[in-house]
Amino acid sequence: MSAALKVAVLTVSDTRTQESDTSGAFLEDALRAAGHDIADRRIVIDDIYQLRAIVSQWIADPGVEVILTTGGTGFSGRDSTPEALAPLFDKTIDGFGEVFRALSLTEIGSSTVQSRALAGLANDTVIFCMPGSTGACRTAWEGVLRDQLDSEHKPCNFVGVLRGH
Repeated sequence: MSAALKVAVLTVSDTRTQESDTSGAFLEDALRAAGHDIADRRIVIDDIYQLRAIVSQWIADPGVEVILTTGGTGFSGRDSTPEALAPLFDKTIDGFGEVFRALSLTEIGSSTVQSRALAGLANDTVIFCMPGSTGACRTAWEGVLRDQLDSEHKPCNFVGVLRGH
């Protein structure tokens, strides 16, 4: 069985509530189905400083190993997830955005160029930032995250990075 990770889920939205947050709910359900533990789940408005404050708190918390964010990665007025979180990264995971956009190309065509999905490592915490649609979260989960958060996935996965294997 794969090692359970402690994961925090953050939805970045000015309009969603716990009841209407289908993307956050999808991620929570997928994580639980894969055997992971939900360390926290929140919704924050699309504000660079509030977003950065919550994620910084999780990065500093040894009870959080993985952070998944959904929303705020486009080019609309208040989309600011990349600007808020990229400065917190010790290392970027360029391949996540590249693979996400490649997978997304088959689903939404050239509109994928407007996705600024990104990922990085900070203080031994891996952070993946996805677009806000449930479909985008499903694409990221099925195409990248499910395997990369599985300790049995070969030849490599992020569990080994997080836990020093």
